[in-house]
Amino acid sequence: MPRVPAPNSRVSTHRRGPRLLSLRPRRRAAEPVGPHAVELAGLLHELSVRLLGADDSAAAVDRLAGFVAESVRGAVRCSVALIGEGGPLTRAGHGPAGESCDEVQYATGTGPALEAARTRALVIVPDLAADPRWPALADPARADGVRAVVAIPLDVPRAEVGAVSLYLERAGEPGPDLLLTAMALVNQSEVLLGELRRRETQSVDATVDRAVGVIIAQRGCGVREAYDVLGETAQRLGLDRRAVADRLITVAARNA
Repeated sequence: MPRVPAPNSRVSTHRRGPRLLSLRPRRRAAEPVGPHAVELAGLLHELSVRLLGADDSAAAVDRLAGFVAESVRGAVRCSVALIGEGGPLTRAGHGPAGESCDEVQYATGTGPALEAARTRALVIVPDLAADPRWPALADPARADGVRAVVAIPLDVPRAEVGAVSLYLERAGEPGPDLLLTAMALVNQSEVLLGELRRRETQSVDATVDRAVGVIIAQRGCGVREAYDVLGETAQRLGLDRRAVADRLITVAARNA
């Protein structure tokens, strides 16, 4: 009589029947989302070289707009706006379409870019011509052939707030490749623009200090009075202190 194995006992390998092939389809590896890491690293390096090689922060903002417009697939224009404390609006834009939308935004004081700057949050407009939040942008968008906009907050530490806007020629939600690339470039630019602002501040301080020394030598006054003289002169001439300090140093060197 054949021996029946006890319940729950293991059956030896040589007694098992033929192994059945699973009919379930194998799970495919997840497709990578976003730009290739090597490509993105190259873009960030090139952005750093371009911005840090600019003569000043205004030129760097212009280079930023041009670089993002060239680097983000699907974008027909990139606009950058920065608002400093008590200072003028710094603007730059590159691309064949969307300039009218920029002009309407800044004329009316409302739009995706200003909303992103104000709320410090990403603003996505899948169909600019039909978005009820900014009806004034519908006609310029149609005229320019712009369908969608992505506005990313731009925050330069201790200096300015603003946004980087990407105008797209196709309507709909932007894909992860576009968003990841654009956000990585904007985040890197915040660090780079902050460094440029720091260098400019140091340069201005050094120039002002030299001019104050010239005033002290000429007038025989104290440090505080020399700073006051420089500030009053700048106000009277309608110039900033750096410009007045540069002129004073140039004249002093010529007369030395």
